[in-house]
Amino acid sequence: MSDPQQEPSVDRPVLNGMVALVAVTLGVGLILALVALMGSRFLGIGDGGDSSAAGATVRESMYLPTPVETAGSQGPRITLNTATPEETQSTEETDVEETETAETESTESESPSSGEISLQAVDNSVAADERIYFSGVYPGGEGAILWLQRFENGGWADFPASVGVTNGTFSSYIFTGQGGLNRFRVIDRDDGTVSNEIRVQVG
Repeated sequence: MSDPQQEPSVDRPVLNGMVALVAVTLGVGLILALVALMGSRFLGIGDGGDSSAAGATVRESMYLPTPVETAGSQGPRITLNTATPEETQSTEETDVEETETAETESTESESPSSGEISLQAVDNSVAADERIYFSGVYPGGEGAILWLQRFENGGWADFPASVGVTNGTFSSYIFTGQGGLNRFRVIDRDDGTVSNEIRVQVG
């Protein structure tokens, strides 16, 4: 006779096979689900909602309002230089010419004119019989002989002295024992040109 307690072991291989089959099925299904999920993400399937939202955001950020005419500006006005380069250059050249003309006129007014004799004394006061040094400029009078004159008795009288012009200038000295204020000048007897007078106090 067989032992009754050993009978249930006959059905155990069938049960084990069914459990194994279910486990394999679940494993395969899980693997397929994972593969499908990874494939959908790789291909971008399922992100439609996010893409639409992003697209909507981009479209809204690039929205341009309808142009509207604005009122007149109330700010300060700026004046631009509208002169052409030629006009600007012409104005600058005119300013330079005017400056040069003014400088030339100023120089001419300070220097004696051509043919004019300028006379000056080194000292305005000397002792009796002391040398009276004088000099001057005579433009255009190269080689001329200038004669000295002294104012006496209401007129100009010749003084026994003369000086020659070299390079447009001249210089010399004289003696006089006549005390008091003496007035001198020089004259070019060839053409009658006279200089200004100088005054020297003698004694």
